[in-house]
Amino acid sequence: MTSRHVVLAAALLSVPALLLASLALGDQTVSRADLESLVDGSATEQIRMIVLDLRLPRALMALTAGMALGIAGAIAQAVMRNPLAEPGILGINAGAALAGGLVIVGLKGAGATLLPVAGFAGATLMAAAVFALSWRNGTSSLRIVLIGIALGSLAGAGSSFLIAFSDVADVQRLMIWLSGSVYAASWETVRLLAAWLVVPVALACLAFRQLDLMRFGDDIAASLGQRVNLGRAFLILLCTAISGATVAACGLIGFIGLIAPHVARKMVGAGHARMIPASALVGGLLLMAADLIGRTVIAPAQLPAGIVTALIGAPFLGYLLWGRRHAAQ
Repeated sequence: MTSRHVVLAAALLSVPALLLASLALGDQTVSRADLESLVDGSATEQIRMIVLDLRLPRALMALTAGMALGIAGAIAQAVMRNPLAEPGILGINAGAALAGGLVIVGLKGAGATLLPVAGFAGATLMAAAVFALSWRNGTSSLRIVLIGIALGSLAGAGSSFLIAFSDVADVQRLMIWLSGSVYAASWETVRLLAAWLVVPVALACLAFRQLDLMRFGDDIAASLGQRVNLGRAFLILLCTAISGATVAACGLIGFIGLIAPHVARKMVGAGHARMIPASALVGGLLLMAADLIGRTVIAPAQLPAGIVTALIGAPFLGYLLWGRRHAAQ
């Protein structure tokens, strides 16, 4: 058994371990005996509520959202041919944030119901605008990146305007959502997110050949029979659908889409037939761990998962930049 197989097996075994830890740990610790009582049906109503109604949906939401962000990051890095790319580089997160902010500030009580729809719509509209503006007898990764950064900055300025001039209560709700968290997860939101993700995730797994060709460059991909512009548009659509659904459900959670593909590439290699599932596995583990850390490190207070992933992701980005600098020398 190679070292890669050992690491992959350890990652797979980490999923049930993290799930059990997420069920047991928090501001009120649930003992092993209490967890076993859920199996034999003798658990108290309080234990059932804590574990089955609060912690289990939250852990599954973190796992599902992290898997989605890992897959979206793998797609973004292949399409952009940039190891530092993530869905946010396309302006997707900024578009979703602005749309969500408009709903929270403008619709008051109705905002909670429409927030997922607004976040998904904002991400989709931003991706469409980036692709349309980057079209010049075709598209290129560089134009998409530059326009994505520009439109993302513009949308970020719009969100900052809302924060500066809105009511304090609305701003607080908006800031909580922007920080990214799964604390409000329920069985309904888990089912809804899973339903949104089934089709785009399945298509992403089936598009591994297109992703493999795309990372070699437009000329090579075209010479091997790929319709480059159509393929790029399709892959960006998948990335947008996956990221938009996740942002709509959990808010803005950064760096998962950057870290997961890099770790997955070390585990299984660069071929996307294996890298897509591995990125999903690593992304799910990262977000589950971030949520667990966030709700236990300063319990009973909680840190949003997005803050924890930023604390992890910023040093990781520095590590990537330093490694590329060293390689260039």
